[in-house]
Amino acid sequence: MQSWPATAIVVKGAVFLSMKLNRDQFEKLALEQMDLLYRVARRLTRTPDDAGDLVQETFLRALRAHASFDLQEHGIRPWLVRIMQNLHFSRAGREKKQPMLVESLPLEASPPGGAADSGGFRPRGWDGMDERLVRALNELPEEYKTALLLWAVEEFTYKEIADALEIPMGTVMSRLHRARQRLMEMLRDFAVQERVMRE
Repeated sequence: MQSWPATAIVVKGAVFLSMKLNRDQFEKLALEQMDLLYRVARRLTRTPDDAGDLVQETFLRALRAHASFDLQEHGIRPWLVRIMQNLHFSRAGREKKQPMLVESLPLEASPPGGAADSGGFRPRGWDGMDERLVRALNELPEEYKTALLLWAVEEFTYKEIADALEIPMGTVMSRLHRARQRLMEMLRDFAVQERVMRE
């Protein structure tokens, strides 16, 4: 395991360890998170090209701010995901405000059942996953879905999720609980059919 130099900082009598990294150390640590960031970006943007752009912009911002990064305080994963979340939501907000040409709108037929896909995750991104589960995940509010996927798929700890989303840890636990409850309600028939639970 890599060891990094630590600096002791004293504030009002309390000693805090600060682990500042030089640019090369930071780049090495950040690049180890490339796959994680791409998976998160794919879930946020839903397209490979947009995901690649988001990852690239995230790394660019992270490299520019590497001097302010403290390994001891944040941990690299939640810090990078927080940068990505902020970039994605600010970009999405800007795009909503931009006028869109009618010619640039995609013309697609509605899927069987009437309603067009409301966004969210596409089943092809969830290889081998039942479409009912994918649909249920897509119906979750964005804040529940993000917390659930960081926890269940990316194996973030509650603290890492709280740091990445800039919310209290209690809110993380609450969102995860509510996400699981909603999934249970939406997938009750599926669970009975698959004999995961009884009627």
